[in-house]
Amino acid sequence: MQSPDPTMPVSAADRAPGPVRVIAVASGKGGVGKTSVSVNLATALVNAGQRTLLLDTDLGLANVDVMLGLTPTFTLADVFADRCELRDTVIECPNGLMIVPAASGKRHMTELQPSQHIGLVHAFSELDLDLDVMVVDNAAGIADGVLTFCQAAQDVIVVVCDEPASVTDAYALIKVLSRERGVNRVQVLANQVQDQREGRQLFEKLERVSARFLDVTLGYLGAIPRDEWLRRAVQRQEAVVDVFPSAPSAVAFRDIARRARQWQSPPGARGHVEFFLERLVAPATARGAAA
Repeated sequence: MQSPDPTMPVSAADRAPGPVRVIAVASGKGGVGKTSVSVNLATALVNAGQRTLLLDTDLGLANVDVMLGLTPTFTLADVFADRCELRDTVIECPNGLMIVPAASGKRHMTELQPSQHIGLVHAFSELDLDLDVMVVDNAAGIADGVLTFCQAAQDVIVVVCDEPASVTDAYALIKVLSRERGVNRVQVLANQVQDQREGRQLFEKLERVSARFLDVTLGYLGAIPRDEWLRRAVQRQEAVVDVFPSAPSAVAFRDIARRARQWQSPPGARGHVEFFLERLVAPATARGAAA
């Protein structure tokens, strides 16, 4: 068989999928706008040229499809029931954003075993999509699935708003991720704030108590302002970065996406459960062979 010409360009179809940056979005408390953050971050990344998949892991009360006005044929509930493969759930939006939806109102999906959460993470190694980024929209709280999906990501964003319970529960989530899952770096995003000053104060409040009691590094990712245009976008079931691109919240989401693109890529596998593990191992192996 004739050897391929190394000077010839390789098509996207022939190129082996590269490493995928996985960003988990989580919150200690519900109602802080976490899914809105996930949707708009993922959309902003797509608009910046990143091949992006948005995974909804709020397994019992999924909202990503609702927020984008989608009607899935299959969801993760169908995957666990062996009615379809993971790749069959993928929805491609007109703007190029890909979605893996979960189900809503399926109580049994909230009662999965830890081994099933790990199995879902491993299933993504078989998903043959050419991706740059996957954003994981988690359920609120500290359930096993949340901890596993955050641990399996390279970066964790914890969304917090200016409510005492939100800050307290965000600290609880960070504490459990650090002590039980070894997550030692977390990005904090202040949502629904009056201004950047309020967002910074929220972060500093969380950082003070974390620095005192936890072995974890918190980074301040930024703040999303309280915005009437964002509320209108939610009502229209569209991402504010698309439908009202000049809105203050849309500008903030684009800035968050820009910062996320600048995060240093992981050098390779970290020795525990990870999304797209094989894609992390292959480049590291290649670098070792080259050395």
